[in-house]
Amino acid sequence: MKMLRFRSPSIRSLDQEVLCTIRLLDDSEISCSIQRDTKGQFLLDHVCNHYNLLEKDYFGIRYVDPEKQRHWLEPNKPVVRQMKSQQPYMMCFRVKFYPHEPMKIKEELTRYLLYLQLKRDIYHGRLLCPFAEAAYLGACIIQAELGDYDPEEHPSDYIRDFKLFPKQSLKLERKIIEIHKNELRGQCASFAELNMLQRAHSLETYGVDPHPCKDFTGSTAFLGFTATGFVVFQGNKRIHLLKWNDVSKLKFEGKTFYVIGIQKEKKLVLTFHTSTPAACKHLWKCGVENQAFYKCAKSSQIKTVSSSNIFFKGSRFRYSGKVAKEVIEASSKIQREPPEVRRAQFGQSRSFNSLSHKNLIMNMEPLVPALPSTNEYEETATDNGVVAMKDSAPLSPLKPSAATTDTQQQNTDVGNSASSNDLQPSRVSMETSNLRPQTPKANDEAEEDKEGPLTISELVYSPCASMLPTPVEDSQGGVDLLFSSPVQSPARLLRELHSDPDIQAQLEAERERDRAYERTRLASRSRMSGVLSSSLRLLSSNERVNTCVLSVARFVAVVMGVLLVTVPTLLLLLESDIDVSFLHEIRQTPEFEQFHYEYYCPLRRWILCRISMAMEHLWSD
Repeated sequence: MKMLRFRSPSIRSLDQEVLCTIRLLDDSEISCSIQRDTKGQFLLDHVCNHYNLLEKDYFGIRYVDPEKQRHWLEPNKPVVRQMKSQQPYMMCFRVKFYPHEPMKIKEELTRYLLYLQLKRDIYHGRLLCPFAEAAYLGACIIQAELGDYDPEEHPSDYIRDFKLFPKQSLKLERKIIEIHKNELRGQCASFAELNMLQRAHSLETYGVDPHPCKDFTGSTAFLGFTATGFVVFQGNKRIHLLKWNDVSKLKFEGKTFYVIGIQKEKKLVLTFHTSTPAACKHLWKCGVENQAFYKCAKSSQIKTVSSSNIFFKGSRFRYSGKVAKEVIEASSKIQREPPEVRRAQFGQSRSFNSLSHKNLIMNMEPLVPALPSTNEYEETATDNGVVAMKDSAPLSPLKPSAATTDTQQQNTDVGNSASSNDLQPSRVSMETSNLRPQTPKANDEAEEDKEGPLTISELVYSPCASMLPTPVEDSQGGVDLLFSSPVQSPARLLRELHSDPDIQAQLEAERERDRAYERTRLASRSRMSGVLSSSLRLLSSNERVNTCVLSVARFVAVVMGVLLVTVPTLLLLLESDIDVSFLHEIRQTPEFEQFHYEYYCPLRRWILCRISMAMEHLWSD
């Protein structure tokens, strides 16, 4: 545990220092004491200095508030103002922006940190893996951890002690062993990690941090932001992909999130409902940051974004940092000697089962039992099955003390343990089924232009509920628990109402009464009022006209405000004794003299008289 103390330019007393603990990607921790006005950028620089990392713009620091809502630490705001939990603060260092092309990363250290993040994504179900891809990615991880297969050191079931996926079948383990034996022999750790990055970035869910939402029908959907654009996953399909150039605006109001864009030369408005307003705002800020990072050519092009079109209403936010093109350019100019990559050895990682090179450690108790139940090792019926994911341990045998620490940490108050949802054991159920082979990258553009959703696999995209931006336990209802309230799921309530015949009859009777009343009211009006009403109705139904009327109203309000401030100020200047040339010239005009004697002087005498009467009344009382 390393300690570092930051001091702000202003001298503060020691009792105003705050302890922060940051958990890294290999689950080791570093701590530091900061001042109350220390900004988030200092913590990010502290972690990058710990790693000797230069390509730091891909990374960020994440924390969880007492309401279990995840947030990214904003670099330009003081840490204490952002954190709502109890001290000491607990945070996590994570990949915030996934590189569109990992091969363009300059340094091996950066690639290794991205490898650790993707390993977490695979385990927690965020990176959806078809069977063939899962086997290859798992073999790359084994090669990076163990090196070449050695029959003298590795028993026939050595993969069992590697928990690469939340649930892995015996068939998948055999396939991983086959690839590890035959295809990856001779590869060093860095080369195996590079192969893993290259294969993982071709998957449709690469870089997706899933946000659970409900669409207008009440069905669960997962929203995400990638280097390509805005994506929506529902079931086993990617139902929407809007490239960043086609996304014109992201906004939110309360718990409703809107994506406004253009698709096939037509305006498209997608509406989703989150569980809480805080989750909706977090989703909006993630979208704004990703759009700025991947879309803009220069950081100077980034603009402040408002969450609403209404004047003086809504949140305002601006991404502060380099964009993807600037990061790649800066990486190409790095000339230093490559820093040493200190890979996590056995026992250092509390979240991943990492066996040391050529050394198989057996009979150590992990956080949960290392050997899954019998049904986890049942053979799948077909050759191209998909990885089934359910309760399982993290990636390797753990120290008993570390396991105890993690178990206790999950039971403590959220304010003291709110680090990242990645740190909790995953609980997710996915059915084993057949999978269509992965679509080659060369055909991506053609598939994007096709009508209808893109089937990414026959496996339902269902990342760990406890890993989501608003974490919940599957045992308590999972993602659906977030939307269990009828107020939070209006579509479900409407479906229940429409399925009741008695309620349907009542609704129809009410509609008939409303229509009869409307006909009577319209008949009693004159023809002129009817024409005026129709015109107003036409205007209110026209979105473009509404926008113009709103703009005119804003303009009139601004002009009136300026006049109310400017005219009294100018009048006071003219009636004062300030000797300025242009004021003196105005005072000499006949119009001003007439205004002065006929209006200003009587008004002043009247006001003074009223004030004196009021004062006398007060004194008499």
